[in-house]
Amino acid sequence: MKIIKVLIPALLILFSCSTSDRYDVIIRNGIIADGSGSGVFTADIGIMSDTIAFIGDLRKARGKTETDAAGMIVAPGFINMLSWAVESLIEDGRSMSDIVQGVTLEVLGEGDSWGPLSESMKREMKASQGDIRYDIEWTTLGEYLEYLERKGVSTNIASFVGTATLRIHTVGYDNRPPTAEEMDSMKLLVRQAMEEGAIGVSSALEYVPASFATTEELTGLCSVAAEYDGMYISHIRNEDDTFLEAIDDFLRIPAATGIRSEIYHFKQVGRTNWDKLDRAVTKIDSARAAGLHVTADMYNYPASSTGLGIIMPEWVQEGGFDKWVERLRNPGVRKVIGPEIMKTILRKQGTPEKIIVIGFDTDSLKYLQGKTVAEIAAMRGTSPEETIMDLIIDDGSNVTAVFFSMSEDNLRKEIALPWMSFGSDGKSMAPEGVFLKSATHPRAYGNFARLLGRYVRDEKIIPLEEAVYRLTTLPATNMKIEKRGALKEGYYADIVVFDPAKIQDHSTFDDPHQLSTGMSHVFVNGVQVLCNGVHTGATPGRVVRGPGWKEQ
Repeated sequence: MKIIKVLIPALLILFSCSTSDRYDVIIRNGIIADGSGSGVFTADIGIMSDTIAFIGDLRKARGKTETDAAGMIVAPGFINMLSWAVESLIEDGRSMSDIVQGVTLEVLGEGDSWGPLSESMKREMKASQGDIRYDIEWTTLGEYLEYLERKGVSTNIASFVGTATLRIHTVGYDNRPPTAEEMDSMKLLVRQAMEEGAIGVSSALEYVPASFATTEELTGLCSVAAEYDGMYISHIRNEDDTFLEAIDDFLRIPAATGIRSEIYHFKQVGRTNWDKLDRAVTKIDSARAAGLHVTADMYNYPASSTGLGIIMPEWVQEGGFDKWVERLRNPGVRKVIGPEIMKTILRKQGTPEKIIVIGFDTDSLKYLQGKTVAEIAAMRGTSPEETIMDLIIDDGSNVTAVFFSMSEDNLRKEIALPWMSFGSDGKSMAPEGVFLKSATHPRAYGNFARLLGRYVRDEKIIPLEEAVYRLTTLPATNMKIEKRGALKEGYYADIVVFDPAKIQDHSTFDDPHQLSTGMSHVFVNGVQVLCNGVHTGATPGRVVRGPGWKEQ
């Protein structure tokens, strides 16, 4: 009996310490927010190679490198559920604007994905490139992701396969249903993408030609993704006057297929639609209560950003960009669509002063960046609607703009929703080089820091532990990504260390190219990418594949 009494304390001491006395990295004394949403605790973390080997007391252990995280939060790396870093990572694999906010996984592919591509699609992509120029050395989505990994990226990368890409590949730009043969071809492309590691299927149904797809067509494609335990994620058909109807339309797909589903950048556009939030939440809560796995994501700003084409009728854009521009040059067509453009502006933004133009491909037009549509119209002596049509013609692109149309109060309510995760809906860039040629939405530099600084620390909308859960474990679980999104032994060492009192966004609509601050250290697959707030230049990012992946 005495022997047992002596052994028990000895065993407790043994198992409270590390099973190894040597680690590649030790993060000491951190306040651990492990991603579960539970309360924080103080502990050390030992990393071996790319893996979290131990969490606990490592006072007797040593690391090849050690980081003191006393007084700082140690959390899993953040997941950007909607990243548009598809081209910016080709230009600069450091992913600066996201890394300094703690993002360790960029999830790409909102409706358009960088594969599968046909030869004609490659030619179109090459012709439409703006400030960032590159050769297209891949064909399938899996090849694109592997291309990025080989090139070297600091963040991990994953992607959905986009239904617009599938449609262009198979049907083209026409507003018609696919034939039975074309539908089979699209389903085969979904299978290929899922087996290459796509997270699932995505759609962006406010944009041509994705908007031409019926709910039945989308259901057919999602049924294939569901076979691979994939996910469906959608920019729904409408975010303003028929917002509630668009949610009903979206919910039909998980109801028919059982697929896990998410709404991209959940929002209500236009003052007359702000009061629809509660009814929309009720619809989603009811679907969840009925057993559907439905979630949403958002960015933390009351303004959106996309091309000026979003305020034009669909029929004008049918057939591809060249046909769109041809119609815009036609005086008869301009006379018809001009009033439609102004009606849309009045409904969504209220006034042309609430649309800021931020992105041109043509250098001679870049002096107009940062000006409102109203200001440019006054400079040119044309009406706002004529100005918008002319800018698209002159630049030869779907000119990027910022649209102020959402409610700050609704934003706060959305952040509080327990099934809400977060995505920047922006590129990951740096305040230097080619990126300075165009303005951008501040969400590209500040979305995650803004959540933790303004809405968590300052306004206390949700607790820090809850915010970390929704930046990490929630999206990882939704996507069924293995061994990421939490601080657990045996998980990949994607880890961030930040000062909760100092985490802060600085990017503004007037001066967007400003990095966030307060993030001290970032590790990706066990490699330190950010050290004392400074990028190390390391590019250890890997392709993160969905549950349907089959090694080729």
